[in-house]
Amino acid sequence: MPDTAALLAAASEQQGLGNALRILLIAGAALLAWFLLRGYRGNGADDHDND
Repeated sequence: MPDTAALLAAASEQQGLGNALRILLIAGAALLAWFLLRGYRGNGADDHDND
């Protein structure tokens, strides 16, 4: 994770805070999508294994 922090710091120094916030929003959206899709995938497989 230190590499990510260094990249965010470099991006914020060059263009201000806008690019860093944009990166954080994209990463947060990707994490949220992964979390939601992981939950939906697990529901279908568990129903057949418990019979």
